[in-house]
Amino acid sequence: MEKAKILLAGDSAVSVQFGEAIDPEIYGRVRALNEDLKREKIPGVTEAIPTFRSLMVQYDPRRLPYEQLRQQLENRLEKLGRAQQPPKKVITIPVCFGGDWGEDLEGVAQYHGTSPEEIVRLFCSAEFLIYMLGFTPGYPYIGGVPQGLVTPRLDSPRLKVPAGAVGIGGEQLGIYPIESPGGFRLVGNTPVRLYDPRNLEHPVLLEAGEYIRFVSIGPEEYQRIRRQVEEGSYHCQIQEG
Repeated sequence: MEKAKILLAGDSAVSVQFGEAIDPEIYGRVRALNEDLKREKIPGVTEAIPTFRSLMVQYDPRRLPYEQLRQQLENRLEKLGRAQQPPKKVITIPVCFGGDWGEDLEGVAQYHGTSPEEIVRLFCSAEFLIYMLGFTPGYPYIGGVPQGLVTPRLDSPRLKVPAGAVGIGGEQLGIYPIESPGGFRLVGNTPVRLYDPRNLEHPVLLEAGEYIRFVSIGPEEYQRIRRQVEEGSYHCQIQEG
């Protein structure tokens, strides 16, 4: 297993890099260090941000000199293999696929020489890991995509992608929390709100390290859930274990 590297990232952050690939084992080490820092905080560390293969650790150099931070991180890395991972958390996200909800579904099916129904089946047949959040508030970078879903991004990104759009971009899946530009191929839309600025305590629904299971719904179910979301009465199904 490749030894982790601690690299400077400006004057108030370091990047702990665990490898070069998008790989569940590498990400498991990223998450283990992140969870360890949550359990036993280092005074002076202000934030830790997980990515596909590294953990960005931001700190206040006035309270915590770089060499002290480096030593503390090296000590934690030595015991990382014994760190306990948190329970697996799977969140079910309902999606209405195809048609006006996912205008690229037919094209994705044609690219793979299969049917739209098979693309939807693949979407709903696995639990996908959220490697990190970024791009817009609450946007999940989702990996572990089977080869039957891997599809190139659009040559020319759309200027406006609606909130809730679910798409494929290469070896990643994504869900757009807010209206924004985007180059993913859109296959569906979820009525669930991934980012809600009205929720001051928990404005972002998902977290890195969680898993998503997609479930296919029809237009009527979509509208029913959307109404519940607006009323604040809808809660995603969550499975832990």
